[in-house]
Amino acid sequence: MEKIVKELRKVIPFKTTTQAGDIVLVAIADPQSVFYAVVSDITRDETKRDEWWHVAMHILGLPPQKVIWTLREAQFTGQEIFTMNNVDRFMQAVDFSGGELPPDSAGKSGKSRGRPALRVVKR
Repeated sequence: MEKIVKELRKVIPFKTTTQAGDIVLVAIADPQSVFYAVVSDITRDETKRDEWWHVAMHILGLPPQKVIWTLREAQFTGQEIFTMNNVDRFMQAVDFSGGELPPDSAGKSGKSRGRPALRVVKR
């Protein structure tokens, strides 16, 4: 899972925080999969002494699914890989604000590699 996360960090601009309304990228080790979800709510789990949170998400797939995971902040902000049902998982909010690729994805010149996949066409 560490290798997958390292590769994702090269191509996806991530945020350091996660809040309701954010789109998160979730990676699961087995079966190996990656998907997006939108966070609808984060509430404190009052039944636990430590800082645990109920993270409600809508998985952006077909059919859409609502799930609630109980996680620590380090787990839902991408600071640590966590395990659910003995399967490694990673979750972190994607930063759509700047449109910039992470520094690791740029060449030595600081420019993005290759040509952009999309271009603006005026009519």
